Amino acid sequence: MPIHEFYPALIHSIPLYISRRFAPEYITPRVIEVILREDLCPMGEEVQNTLQHMIYNGKILYAMDVLLEDVSDEIKIGYTSDQMAWVRKYQSDIWSWFIQENLLYSTDWNRIQKYFSEAPFTPELGERNESAPKLGSYMGWMIVRRYMEKHPQETLKTLFAKTDAQQIMEASKFKGK
Repeated sequence: MPIHEFYPALIHSIPLYISRRFAPEYITPRVIEVILREDLCPMGEEVQNTLQHMIYNGKILYAMDVLLEDVSDEIKIGYTSDQMAWVRKYQSDIWSWFIQENLLYSTDWNRIQKYFSEAPFTPELGERNESAPKLGSYMGWMIVRRYMEKHPQETLKTLFAKTDAQQIMEASKFKGK
C-alpha cells in the first residue's frame, strides 16, 4: 500500500512521543480505547480527584488487558520499552510520591493533569527526563489489576459498575508493589 504524500510531513510536524505510535500495531488498541472511553464507559461526573482518575483509567487499561490479551503492555499504554522498564523499576517509589505529595485526593486539575496526559515524560520524576508519562493512569491500572486478581468473580461489567474508587483501592490491598 503506498504512503500518502502528506504522511511524512504529518509525522515530522507532530512531536516524536506521539508520532512514534503512528504504526499498525497501535491502531486496534487506540480504537478499543476510544470505544471504551467514548461509548461504553464514559468518565462520569464523580471522577474528580486523583484516585478517581487513577481508577477510571485503570479500568480502561484493564479492559484492554481482557480484550487485547496478546498485545503488550507497552502498546496498550503507549510507552516505549525504556519507559515501561522505568515505571516497573520505580513503581513503589511512584506510589510513595503520590502519597507523600498528598496527590490521591487532590481535585486541583492543574496540579494533577500531568499524571494522566500525553507527554514525553513526567516533569518532576526521574533524571534527564527519563520518566514515563501518564503515571496516574499506570498506577490506576496496577490497582485495578490487583483488585481483579483478588476478586476473580468480578466481570468487566461489574467492575465498571463500581464507582467507589476508594473501595476498589482498599479491596485491592495495593501498596505500590
